[in-house]
Amino acid sequence: LGSTIQLTSCFPPGHGYECSRDCPNLQPYYLSCCNSIHVDSSCWMLHEHPNYQGHQYFLRRGDYPDYQQWMGVNDSIRCCCPIPYTSLVSELTEDCSCVHNHFWLNEVHSFHVLKGWRVLYKMPNYLGRRYLLRPGGYRRYHDWRALDARVGPRFVLGCLYMKSPLRS
Repeated sequence: LGSTIQLTSCFPPGHGYECSRDCPNLQPYYLSCCNSIHVDSSCWMLHEHPNYQGHQYFLRRGDYPDYQQWMGVNDSIRCCCPIPYTSLVSELTEDCSCVHNHFWLNEVHSFHVLKGWRVLYKMPNYLGRRYLLRPGGYRRYHDWRALDARVGPRFVLGCLYMKSPLRS
């Protein structure tokens, strides 16, 4: 499935452009300024000037109603390109006693925990350094406070269920 981005212009109001590929120059599409952006899926890199020049803005899937939402310096977007993901993506839906044996991975660079809390252990039998992962995205190993992306021969992913505290 391809990724698309919709850019809405300030002038004329309501005028926009939908892009699903690399576009080094958006000027022919009459986008004098960009009022809002909707990223359908994946991630995109936007540039302030044509041909990948000027400030760069990294956008994930979602809605950006104005340039301040994408941390823009101004409302000028003149170039955009999708960011292709070429790495191996694996999914775990239950506890895994040994990630290395399950996926044959030597490095884990990112996680996305959909629900529940997860505890990562560096050693087998739930020993070694532990990392608590809350629901959300961990784009780099620094995000879960690991020292590097390497995983040992027995990197364990366990599930931790927490009860919410009673309210008084």
